[in-house]
Amino acid sequence: MSAINLKIEGMHCQSCVARVKRALVKVQGVQVHDVQVGSAQIEAVDPAAAIAAVTNAGYPATRD
Repeated sequence: MSAINLKIEGMHCQSCVARVKRALVKVQGVQVHDVQVGSAQIEAVDPAAAIAAVTNAGYPATRD
């Protein structure tokens, strides 16, 4: 598992944070450490899957 930081666009409030957390915990092999407006710190077996889950939830994400 590798630790990564994500830069996440479009997050404006705690509701957005909760939505991103829900998307991340559904991805097998992802451990969420912290999600804040605009960023997330996670560990992931497949970082691309985590990025895709966040992006599919409506928040474009990239590795920071």
